[in-house]
Amino acid sequence: MECQDKNILSRILIGFYSIFRKIVTADYTDIFKQYPRLFCEICGDNYYWWIMKTLTSIIRKKERFIVGLMSGTSVDSIDAVLVHVKGSGTSLSFKQLAFHRHAYPKGYKEYVLKNSHRGGGSVDAISSLNILFAHFFADAVRALVTKARVPLSSIDLIGSHGQTVHHLPDEQTLFGKKIRSTLQLGDPSTIAKLTGIITVANFRTGDMALGGQGAPLVPYFDFLAFRSKQKNRLLLNIGGISNITLIPKNCSISDISAFDTGPGNMLIDALMQRFYQKPFDRNGAVASRGKIDSALLKCLMSHEYFSRKTPKSTGRELFGETFIDETLSKYNGLQREDIIATFTEFTALSICDQYVRFLRKRLKGDILNDLVISGGGLLNKVLVESLRKCFHGTTVLASDDLGVSSESKEALCFAVLANETVCGLPSNVPNVTGATHQTVLGSISI
Repeated sequence: MECQDKNILSRILIGFYSIFRKIVTADYTDIFKQYPRLFCEICGDNYYWWIMKTLTSIIRKKERFIVGLMSGTSVDSIDAVLVHVKGSGTSLSFKQLAFHRHAYPKGYKEYVLKNSHRGGGSVDAISSLNILFAHFFADAVRALVTKARVPLSSIDLIGSHGQTVHHLPDEQTLFGKKIRSTLQLGDPSTIAKLTGIITVANFRTGDMALGGQGAPLVPYFDFLAFRSKQKNRLLLNIGGISNITLIPKNCSISDISAFDTGPGNMLIDALMQRFYQKPFDRNGAVASRGKIDSALLKCLMSHEYFSRKTPKSTGRELFGETFIDETLSKYNGLQREDIIATFTEFTALSICDQYVRFLRKRLKGDILNDLVISGGGLLNKVLVESLRKCFHGTTVLASDDLGVSSESKEALCFAVLANETVCGLPSNVPNVTGATHQTVLGSISI
């Protein structure tokens, strides 16, 4: 027994020696990430000095390892990507090192959606979900670095989009104040504490404070990743909501245009869940068996959102369960597969309609060379084929064809936005969001 006690004491002393050695060699970041609580106890007030030292060292770095996190409006899973980033601004380059799709527990999606609907949630539930999402995000980070076989302490930053549960981009007046609002859950301070990694989040509200829509934010990334001197490109991301970014050839960032076109996978997924108890239409199989109902399609295309001028953004508030209920109440006699087929065609047609209505004229008679698609909608063969027909004469590509993974693109975007935030660079695009001017986005949690 005495021998065991000596062995334990020996290991403790070796551990303290290791910590002391790291302290005297100024390896503060590594020690904090491995022993955060002990570090804070030992350092006391010097902890705040360490924070500033760490932030300064990250800012001064020419290369950073950043984790990007994205949980989309469909609440299917967390996309986590590890990115090696060099530089910033137009000199920025990046390389994806690992990707992990982290599943939520069974029943979680339904619980989140129930509390996201107007009148369906409670303050208690939203408060709890805010912290619960942070725990799942931290789990996703740990799973990602395990998959990548790198230590957690090697990660410089986390860029987290959070989970949008409500988005109110249009100005409203309350108690004499003109405001726009949005709510993304997944408390960044909790993520930072659970992982020991500085976390950048809450990217949308800064743009909204300056009169912007707070969305879309991906155009900044689109410009850095896809700009071309020879080709006019339209970037299309089909998540729960679809958004497009027009990047004319040889343009500057002030020349790009972008906005949310309307529904992406959200309506199709909701209908599949309602009719077949399945989360999505795999490969568009159900839509391929159905027939498009012209009357229903005309009704869907008459939604007032499509005539709204840009800048504009949207979400579940317009194209959620209420929209489905109101629409289907007028078309009770249709077959389920015909409804899925019509909503799939509606998604493609609304994307094309918004391009033609608002963006084609910006090319001043020049052709659109490439339509570059990313997001889960890329896996729906019927949807993609409809887009090919709508954009006849344009080369239809996956973002993978240009070196950016379609499944991880949005998570990549928020890794890049986190990089720009710590570098003090603005990453909103005012002519896209409607903000009065450019600004650095996000809040930094430590």
